[in-house]
Amino acid sequence: MKYVFGNWKMYLNYEESVNLAAALAKEIKKIKGLEMAVFPTALAMVAVKNKLSKAAEIGAQNCAWTPKGAYTGAISAQIYKAAGCRYALVGHSERRHIFGESHDATRKKLAAALEAGLIPVLCVGETKEDRAENKVQYRLKKQLATALSGLNLKGEDIIIAYEPVWAIGTGNPCQPSDADDVHGWIKMEIKQYIKGEISVLYGGSVNAENVVSYVSLDTVDGVLVGAASSKADSFISLINAVAPPSKKLRS
Repeated sequence: MKYVFGNWKMYLNYEESVNLAAALAKEIKKIKGLEMAVFPTALAMVAVKNKLSKAAEIGAQNCAWTPKGAYTGAISAQIYKAAGCRYALVGHSERRHIFGESHDATRKKLAAALEAGLIPVLCVGETKEDRAENKVQYRLKKQLATALSGLNLKGEDIIIAYEPVWAIGTGNPCQPSDADDVHGWIKMEIKQYIKGEISVLYGGSVNAENVVSYVSLDTVDGVLVGAASSKADSFISLINAVAPPSKKLRS
C-alpha cells in the first residue's frame, strides 16, 4: 500500500477547493490499492469532506496544541477530528521556517493530535545549508528526538514525511538515490522511539513526471504532494502514475 497525500496549502479558495474535491471524487473512488488524503484549508474542510465522501480521507494542515479555550484564530486537533479529519500535518517546514514554530511547539502539537485520535504526519527535513555542511542526519536526528522522545508509539500511530526544505516548491527535487538513503536512515533511527514498522513519505517538488522514481523505492511508502495536488489534471496524472496497473484512472 502506497500513500498519496495532497497538501493544498493556501493555493485554493473555498469554491476552488470544493470544485477540485468534486473532480477528484469522480475519479479516485474507482481506484484501490492507494491510501489517499487531501489537506484543504480549514474553511473548506467540511465541504471537501462531503464531496469526497469515502473516496479519500482529509487532514488538517496544522493544529493548536491545546484542546479549547481563549486562543483567537487557533483550531484544535479535537475540532479537526470532529470535522472528519483522519490526519494532521505537524512540523511542516513552512510552519517552522516562515512562522517560527519551535521544536517544543511541534512536540506539543504532535501530542495534541495523538490525544485527539488523529494520525500526525510529522514533517522533517534539512535546509540547503545543512546539506552543504553534511548535517543532514544531525538536523533530522534533532527534529525526530525532540518530537518523539518519551512517547509510547506504535508504527500505525504516526507517519513521517521527509521533506528537504530546499526542495519544497523549488522545482529542484531530491535525487531518488539520496531520498532512498535518507528514508532508510530514518527507518533505522526511529526504531528507538516507535514500535513496529512506520511509513515514511517523500515530499518536495513531487509531480507526475518524477513520482514513480520515488514510490518505486522500497524505503519510500508514498508521497506528500504540494502544488501538483492543487489542480485536478496534475493530481490525477500523478495518481495514475502511482496506481496499480489494473486500477488506472481515465486521463
